Amino acid sequence: MLKDIVHRMNEMSRRQFAARAAYTFLGVSMWPMLTPKSAAAAATGKAKNVIYLYMSGGMSHLDTFDPKPGTPEQGPMGVINTNVSGIRLGEHLKGMAKQMDKVAVVNSLRSTTGAHEQGQYMMHTSYAMRGTIIHPGMGSWLLALDGRHNPVLPGNVIIGGSSSQATSGFLESKYAPLPIGGARDGLPYGKVPFSEKDFYDRLSLADAYDKPFRHHYDQKQIRAYTNLYSDAIKLMNSKDTEVFDIMKEPEAMRTAYGNNGFGQGCLLARRLVEQQVRFVEVNLGGWDTHTDNFDALEDRVPVLDQAMSTLLSDLQSRGLLDSTLVVLATEFGRSPHINGSMGRDHHPKAFSGLLAGGGIKGGQVYGKTTSNGFDVEDKECRIPDFNATIAAALGLPLDKVVKSPSGRPFTVADKGKPLDGLL
Repeated sequence: MLKDIVHRMNEMSRRQFAARAAYTFLGVSMWPMLTPKSAAAAATGKAKNVIYLYMSGGMSHLDTFDPKPGTPEQGPMGVINTNVSGIRLGEHLKGMAKQMDKVAVVNSLRSTTGAHEQGQYMMHTSYAMRGTIIHPGMGSWLLALDGRHNPVLPGNVIIGGSSSQATSGFLESKYAPLPIGGARDGLPYGKVPFSEKDFYDRLSLADAYDKPFRHHYDQKQIRAYTNLYSDAIKLMNSKDTEVFDIMKEPEAMRTAYGNNGFGQGCLLARRLVEQQVRFVEVNLGGWDTHTDNFDALEDRVPVLDQAMSTLLSDLQSRGLLDSTLVVLATEFGRSPHINGSMGRDHHPKAFSGLLAGGGIKGGQVYGKTTSNGFDVEDKECRIPDFNATIAAALGLPLDKVVKSPSGRPFTVADKGKPLDGLL
């Protein structure tokens, strides 16, 4: 019987079919599926969705959100005032200077690692990297603890970054992010490359081929793999996939966000949260400025500034800012010391992050660094505390224990505590 089925598949071998199906089904070996809302979710959170802007490489705090004017450490970077008295920014953040009444700046972040991979891992998961377990990212925690809102679209998406930055970890693979390489590319493999009849014939053949295996190995992982087919087909047959096509936006709106990958990624993120996609991460690299820091940031910071300031304004104009938490994060800061190559090296002892919308009280700065920016002077914020604030804004239960397959207990933000006065 199986031999006949394989023969009927013509020239497409079983392995080739599986590979093609993986592409056709959007790479959904980690497809987020619908889950019920957790009854344990706290009722205090105001945010429903998150747009998480990740500055890969380590963003310099002195040159952006924690300038130190008049000090040798500031270097040639100028400083500008904002629409909130007492809050000053680096000179290239002119758009954000008009939005700071919406933003809470956290200038007292501290990490325990100055290595990129480990720092990215901790920022995304709240836990230190270990060889024996992989921890979930915040988007996966959100879906696992509070479910999806749109039954067709994925609940967790990452744009322009590596899917290894934030995975479902020890949680079920259905909570993992769907990676989108570039916002302009749309949803990859969202359409079948052959006729509808051929498509369903091949699905039928695959189902018949797999049935004996599924019957013999009735395991959760096997069921999850087969269930993802129906979710993928549901998406492919839905008009909701149009949300991934940013060309449907007016040209003026696309231009406002910036004609670059990050700006268009932020535009796509807004479109996705409009359709109740719960967690969207947008990546901007280029912050690892060991050499020519100031020249590099003349190009990099305006990209961030235009996209984020437009995003905040756009969300507010659409009535989405109250329900959408916008986060700006990075793995660590850059050293206040300017090295011999006019660069700044890794500096985990003090750096900045931002929170806006989603019930966050804007127009304030949380924490303080020393006069030269080297260390935290007041209200230290550990990575788990920053992530606990995100979780609290979403109403997630911080004390909810979820056990890994090995039986070890974990919570959404390790032992982090939400920052006082931000919510």
